[in-house]
Amino acid sequence: MVKPCKQSPAGMQCKEEDLKSFRQWGSKIPGHPENFETPGVEVTTGPLGQGIANAVGLALAERHLAARFNKPDAEIVDHYTYCILGDGCNMEGISNEACSLAGHWGLGKLIAFYDDNHISIDGDTEIAFTEDVSARFESLGWHVIWVKNGNTGYDEIRAAIKEAKSVKDKPTMIKVTTTIGFGSPNKANSYSVHGSALGAKEVEATRNNLGWPYEPFHVPEDVKSHWSRHTSEGAALETEWNAKFAEYEKKYPEEAADLKSIITGELPAGWEKALPTYTPESPADATRNLSQQNLNALAKVLPGFLGGSADLASSNMTLLKMFGDFQKNTPEERNLRFGVREHGMGAICNGIALHSLGLIPYCATFFVFTDYMRGAMRISALSEAGVIYVMTHDSIGLGEDGPTHQPIEHLASFRAMPNILMFRPADGNETAGAYKVAVLKRKTPSILALSRQKLPQLDGTSIEGAAKGGYIVSDDSSGNKPDVILIGTGSELEIAVNAADELRKGGKTVRVVSFVCWELYDEQSAEYKESVLPASVTARVSIEAGSTFGWQKFVGDKGKAIGIDGFGASAPAGRIYKEFGITAEAVIAAAKEVS
Repeated sequence: MVKPCKQSPAGMQCKEEDLKSFRQWGSKIPGHPENFETPGVEVTTGPLGQGIANAVGLALAERHLAARFNKPDAEIVDHYTYCILGDGCNMEGISNEACSLAGHWGLGKLIAFYDDNHISIDGDTEIAFTEDVSARFESLGWHVIWVKNGNTGYDEIRAAIKEAKSVKDKPTMIKVTTTIGFGSPNKANSYSVHGSALGAKEVEATRNNLGWPYEPFHVPEDVKSHWSRHTSEGAALETEWNAKFAEYEKKYPEEAADLKSIITGELPAGWEKALPTYTPESPADATRNLSQQNLNALAKVLPGFLGGSADLASSNMTLLKMFGDFQKNTPEERNLRFGVREHGMGAICNGIALHSLGLIPYCATFFVFTDYMRGAMRISALSEAGVIYVMTHDSIGLGEDGPTHQPIEHLASFRAMPNILMFRPADGNETAGAYKVAVLKRKTPSILALSRQKLPQLDGTSIEGAAKGGYIVSDDSSGNKPDVILIGTGSELEIAVNAADELRKGGKTVRVVSFVCWELYDEQSAEYKESVLPASVTARVSIEAGSTFGWQKFVGDKGKAIGIDGFGASAPAGRIYKEFGITAEAVIAAAKEVS
């Protein structure tokens, strides 16, 4: 999955100095290369199993785009996805999740090389991993080939690739049995070469053993000549494709425009006008339902918009109603059925997002189950993959399912993660605002935490306000000096609004602020922040049905954060909110205490 560095843009090539400074500060070749840092690296796959799961997403993207845009007289999308995985990758559960889906979907252009060397960090895999991997992949619906001499059997490997390409209806796993540290006379076939340098003496012994007389980093002319030919061949293939696409554009202008948007990432003009808007007279609804209205509106105007849920589509409300299911025989459709495979789902969506700038994948489950997919979500953030995570059942408001399903620390934990936007919209306008930002932020993933319970459409909320992260919803003070500031998110913004109404009846001036996304608020200017949370007003109360961790940053030492710092309980939403003190009465009491 790595292209030759020479094909990278000018100024971005890997240089000999980078190789010499492997894993050192400033080198473009770190220990685990990132897709945006090392030229030619397409996905970031440090955690084991993520790479093969990303590859499934990349292969899905090719299959989907080919089905949508290829014509009988014009095959414009046609490429294979290759991946290398090892014993550790096969041990991680995420690989089984993703490979199960690849077999189910029949991704025939996915070819995975399994480096079967029987060594992991702790030693021979016999200590923990003795299953028949080939049999497992066959049962997952893969075509399996075994290359027994992976050290020098180049012709066998070439023949295996040719055979893999001939199998159109299944992905292929080529098991390549190798010797780790091949050529090292004293360390080959041992765990000591898994992640450690050979050392000067063993390097010299290995060079002698392999009959390699050249100086370090010297590339012989025949090797250089062999690889350099790919530059001209690649340029010729690109010229040929560009000419083919020019003809395609003449014959199929609408399809060409959509495909070009997907390839370049340039969004159609006016797409944001499709987002629904709401007024206080609009009916109350759960934000998960309002989310579905936004998803279906966006799917009509964004050609690269697709996604699905981990077996919860009818509860997450994530079905695109105008499309069918992406399946083996209907790959042109846009509803992805991931089954109960949260971790694999996230990593597959990373692959989709990194395939083409204009592919915008979303995936969904209950917010608490981000615990099962956090590894993939962190890689989304690290690798700048703009996946949209639609996370419903966002709080104790889901009620009777109890503490196993009620997220507490999750909002705080994602607010602590770099390069990810954690949204908790309060109503329809804020939900639409969150989606607008999520679509625009192609290098930053977004999480939308959405309610199960119905919420009113509040006066003063807006798409524009949500884009600032935190903004004033209501205020009866003057001179930027309210007596008290109440801050809420999601379903608790309504509670803050109701508390403000009561406090005003008692003569206090109150500002209500919605903090739909901390990260976006942090991006605003100092002047804007002062206009929302003036430093002179220390009487502040926040309310959120989750951990209070982090709220001191906004309420200050003299303010008060109302939340939940233990696990939830099983009860109807109204009762559980009352029992945990997530109420207007609690906000009123806290406001009187601090002001």
